[in-house]
Amino acid sequence: MFGILSAGIAPGLALLSYFYLKDQYESEPFSMVFKTFMSGALLVFPIMFIQHVMETEHMIDSTFISAFLSSGMLEEFFKWFILFYTVYQHVNFDEPYDGIVYGVSVSLGFATVENILYLFALGIEHAVGRALLPVSSHALFGVIMGYYIGKVKFSATSRGKWLLLSLFVPFLLHGMYDYILLSFKYWPYFMVPFMIFLWWLGMRKVKKARMLSIRQNQDPYNLQHPLNM
Repeated sequence: MFGILSAGIAPGLALLSYFYLKDQYESEPFSMVFKTFMSGALLVFPIMFIQHVMETEHMIDSTFISAFLSSGMLEEFFKWFILFYTVYQHVNFDEPYDGIVYGVSVSLGFATVENILYLFALGIEHAVGRALLPVSSHALFGVIMGYYIGKVKFSATSRGKWLLLSLFVPFLLHGMYDYILLSFKYWPYFMVPFMIFLWWLGMRKVKKARMLSIRQNQDPYNLQHPLNM
């Protein structure tokens, strides 16, 4: 049991530490990051219940609906809800890169509990594969969601567009991820380039968010600074 718990928790903590340490200015309070992580962890159980009801009521009748609605939309909406309605207004959310820290926190909280449950069900031999695919993909969905939430808070214009993208882009990518797994017999041939693209996109958002935070910290009095890029 200890081995499964360790294997289930380690990837999430490693990825969270990686993105947390990239905050080169004032690091977010550990207590706030932990609360966000735990909020994501607790989401697993109501989402599993809703998914069970959808399956029982035969609401999922195709691979497309399963990938984009039952997994992509449902999971990303709840993570987005936590991020926007509990973290967005917090005083510690005071620079664009903070959105990525909190987006990754809520996503990896969810991914970590999900990972532990899967490893208990399937066995510890699946730990490496799950670390490389589901856990890291959740982290990158959180990066992208958090990037756009940061744009909503600190941009002078187009906030409605950034708010829409903060939910739509992670939902679309998450749906594509699950659709590849569910639809293709030789799914690794499609998943490898998809994950390379996802890492490229996520790290590009990290770089942009850090640049926006640098700009804001160099010009802290200009609250209407044009941060749209």
